[in-house]
Amino acid sequence: MSTVLPRPGAAPATRNGTAAAPRPARVRPAARRRGLTAGIFGIGSALPERVVTNRDLEQVLDTSDEWIVRRTGIRERRRLGEGELLAPLATQACADALADAGRTADEVDVVLVSTVTPDRVTPGLAPEIARALGATGASAVDLSAACAGFLYALDHAAALVESGRAGVVLVCAAEALSRIVDHTDRSTAVLFGDGVGAVVVAGGDLDLGLAGFVLGADGEQADLLYADAEARVLRMQGQEVYRHAVRRMSAATAEALQRAGLTTDDVDLFVAHQANRRIIDAVAAELHVPSEKVVLDVHRAANTSSASIPLALHQAERDGLLKPGMTVALAAFGAGFVWGAGVVAWKERVHACA
Repeated sequence: MSTVLPRPGAAPATRNGTAAAPRPARVRPAARRRGLTAGIFGIGSALPERVVTNRDLEQVLDTSDEWIVRRTGIRERRRLGEGELLAPLATQACADALADAGRTADEVDVVLVSTVTPDRVTPGLAPEIARALGATGASAVDLSAACAGFLYALDHAAALVESGRAGVVLVCAAEALSRIVDHTDRSTAVLFGDGVGAVVVAGGDLDLGLAGFVLGADGEQADLLYADAEARVLRMQGQEVYRHAVRRMSAATAEALQRAGLTTDDVDLFVAHQANRRIIDAVAAELHVPSEKVVLDVHRAANTSSASIPLALHQAERDGLLKPGMTVALAAFGAGFVWGAGVVAWKERVHACA
C-alpha cells in the first residue's frame, strides 16, 4: 500500500474528503535583536480551591498542628480535587503573567514548563498550555529539575532571549505534588501542596536583569530524595536532605552574588525554595541575610516544588514587600540532587523590548 503525500501548499483533507483550512501561525522574524539583557516583566500564579489544614491532617495521621508548625512552618496547603487537571490552573497563571507584562499570547516564542507531575506521561504540559493560551507560534517543552526547576527554566529563558533565539519566553512552574505523596506517611504527607507560578521573560536595556545564575547537580545523592516509576511516591531521608539543602543553597547564592558583582548588603529580598521554614532560616543565617529581607510563604502553600519560588514572589508583590527595581536573590534545592541560585532585578523596566 503506497502513501500519497499532499501537494505542497495543499490543504489537508478530513475523513469525509472535504478540505480543512490550515491553522494560521504567526510568522517569526528571521533574526532577533541581540545584546539585550533578559529580565522578568510579569508574574501570575494560581492555587487549587481545596484547602487542607494541619487540623485536617490530624484526623488521618498521627500528627498535630503544633508539631507540623514547629518542625516545618506549614499551616495549610492546597490540593487538586479528584480528577482535577493541572493544565487549566497553569494556563490561568500564565495568562495572568502575560497580562501583567502587557503582552499577548501570540507574542510568545517559547513556553517552558517546569514540572515533575504533568497531567500525562506524554505529551507534556507545555504544548497544552500553549494551545489553551492561543500561543500558536510558540515552541513548547517541559523541563524536569525537581524543586530547582523554576531556576533552571529561568536560566534557559535568559539564554534564549540574550542569544537572540527568542524575544518573549513564558516560564511556568506547575506542580501537583499531592499526586506523588504517600498520604499515610506523616513525614512527607504534611509537607507538600499543589500550585502554579509563571513569569514572562523578555529582553530590555536593563542594568541587572537576570544575572549571576549558578546551577548544580549531584546524582550520587539521588537515593536520599526520590520517587520511583513503580510506587510513584516520594521517599526522603529528611535529615540528610536538610544538611545538603542548606549547604548547597548557601554556597550557590554566595557564588551567584559574586558573579553579579554584589554582596548580601545589596539584596532587598531573599526568596528561597519554600520547603521548610527551618531550612530557609538556616540558609539566610549562613548568608547573613536579616530576617526582614526573607520572604516566607511556606505557611500558606507548603512545599510546591518548583512552583514555590514564583508563588512566593507573587505573594510578596501583592503584600507590598516586592517592588519594581528591587534586587532579589533566589535559591532552590531538590531531588537529583539539583540546586540553583540567581540574582534578579524585579521588573526593572515596565515593558519589555520588542
